[in-house]
Amino acid sequence: MTSRIATYLLLLFVGIAAPAAAQTTVKGEQSVARMIVDRPSVAAKETLWVGLDIRMTPNWHSYWRTPGDSGLPTSIRWKLPEGFTAGEIQWPPPERVPTGDLMNFGYDEHVTLLVPMEITAQPGEVTLEADATWLVCADVCIPEDGHFSFPVNVVAQAGSPPGPDAQLIEAARASIPKKAAFPVQAKIDGANLVVTVPSGLPAGIKNAVLFPDGDGVISNAAPQEVKLNGDSLTLSIPLGATPPTKLAGVLVADGADGRVGYEIASDVGGAAGGSSVAAVDMTVWLALLFAVLGGLVLNVMPCVLPVLVMKALSVVSRGQDPAAMRRDAIIYTAGVMSAFTALVVVLLALRAAGDSIGWGFQLQNPIVVTVLANVMLVMGLSMSGVFNFGTSIAGVGQGLTQTSGGWGSYFTGVLAVVVAAPCTAPFMGPAIGYALTQSPIASIAVFEGLAIGLALPYLAIAFVPAFARALPRPGMWMERVKQILAFGLYGAAAWMVWVVSQQVAADGLALVFASLVVVAFAGWAYGVAPTAKHTPRWMVTAAIALLLAVGTIAGIEANAPSAARAESGAHIEPYSPERLAALRASGKPVLVNFTAAWCITCLVNERVALSKPEVQEAFRTSGVTFLKGDWTNRDASITAALRDLGRDGVPVYALYPANSGPQLLPQILTPGLVIEALKGVQVSAGATEPRS
Repeated sequence: MTSRIATYLLLLFVGIAAPAAAQTTVKGEQSVARMIVDRPSVAAKETLWVGLDIRMTPNWHSYWRTPGDSGLPTSIRWKLPEGFTAGEIQWPPPERVPTGDLMNFGYDEHVTLLVPMEITAQPGEVTLEADATWLVCADVCIPEDGHFSFPVNVVAQAGSPPGPDAQLIEAARASIPKKAAFPVQAKIDGANLVVTVPSGLPAGIKNAVLFPDGDGVISNAAPQEVKLNGDSLTLSIPLGATPPTKLAGVLVADGADGRVGYEIASDVGGAAGGSSVAAVDMTVWLALLFAVLGGLVLNVMPCVLPVLVMKALSVVSRGQDPAAMRRDAIIYTAGVMSAFTALVVVLLALRAAGDSIGWGFQLQNPIVVTVLANVMLVMGLSMSGVFNFGTSIAGVGQGLTQTSGGWGSYFTGVLAVVVAAPCTAPFMGPAIGYALTQSPIASIAVFEGLAIGLALPYLAIAFVPAFARALPRPGMWMERVKQILAFGLYGAAAWMVWVVSQQVAADGLALVFASLVVVAFAGWAYGVAPTAKHTPRWMVTAAIALLLAVGTIAGIEANAPSAARAESGAHIEPYSPERLAALRASGKPVLVNFTAAWCITCLVNERVALSKPEVQEAFRTSGVTFLKGDWTNRDASITAALRDLGRDGVPVYALYPANSGPQLLPQILTPGLVIEALKGVQVSAGATEPRS
């Protein structure tokens, strides 16, 4: 017994002390995978080519980097010694692999996936290790994986002889798609993606197939119509669920030299489904016109109208001195323009840093929304007579100067932009979508167009005498209007709190209510301070600022987001790119409502149109699936979907008929408009309900 134990211990010791044996081959249920190298010895500053060679059972396949309608790409995770750096997988040109009604992109029976390895290590023998996973499919799919380890000898001199698998690797290297040397153009034409090579195509090309990067770019199973004319080529392909604004992928051509792949990249022009989905065809002048019109319409949106009315009351209260009105209008416009400039600069900076944000991004932060709720409350208390900031009815900023009133006009302009942020008016969507795809100068110019449109009514009153003469005379009625408008501001504060309730947990919401109570008390204290002895007014002002900051930040910072909002109808499903793609692949028409709790226009549309019984009945009878993309909190997938539609704010209503590209509905909905849009939208023949 003692000798047997000693033998086991000796074997265990040897097993631990000895280096692990090389493992270059893994046999799965339906495939055999080998890790191969082009040569066993390599010098520093040379490139070592390593390949994962997968041979599958006949009629089985694996997948390309974009698998198509189903599947998963192969992945390799390296564990490398110091001085070795692995590059990206080099994918050979894929093939179209039909499976029922689906179309996948991959490799039948055999593929060699190469990885270039850069060497800076010192001479000596090292072991490279990798964990790989790959999916093989026929009627069923089987995930397979393996751990590979193999030695490599780093030598001092370059030029080591090739290894036994050098020819296999060389053949795989020769098949790697090259960057296209010819120009490529892409545009969306109705329901099709049209890819054109105007000239420079290699001689002898007989056919071509596009394999795009990214899901939902094209209808994968649809035929690709090819037209060849000398050295030019045109491909017309039905669009998928997510029409692109930029196209990247591989164009695989059949020619005299066999199948050759070309890596291509191009911006995408045009519009899908006959509507302005992609903003790339819009000129800067048209975008500026749309921006001015959108800014003008903003004045009558529910979130901005109270500020405009307050400004009108301010004009009436000052009388009709033309010079004073013009000066006031210019200062107000300067406040609007500077606020828009600050907003677009912050937005562009955050996007450049990699954040997925769009118009109204600041309202996705519950701290910002809570601050706005407190500001609305303070303004309402002031208009109710609890305290006064200066002499102007226009608002808070007036107290900064008692002499000229200029600061009051300036900050009223800033306030107008702040409260306009939740709104997207007609014409604004295409303009903002265009602006945020252009240079910073062009982006700022378009946003200043919005500013001019927002300030235009006041500028018209100040510079057109007929408009000024049409204003009513001052009187006691102004005080009554002022007090009535206060309740509109209380309503705006309540709405902001409701928005926060969609963004934070219950504990956070309780602290938000506490901050409102504290700020209301501070406002009352500010109002009574002039009549109280030994109470300097600046102390009360400082208390307001301090309590507002503490109450707001403490109420939000440590609280998790609340659960998703309940939907108003049983037929509504939450949006996800995967769900949209699955519905589109199954031939079902879809309407996606991109919305947010802080978007007043969105909420109005949901109440007056989308939630109406006759509209819900139209959804049921037409077979259209209704998806709701809730952008109340930041969601990168929704931001990306909006950007693909040429938009950067909500509301957006994208209708996807069966087998065609998206159509955008107007931003102001009526029940009749929605029902009319759903008419004639049919489920394609053979469509089945996809699994979630």
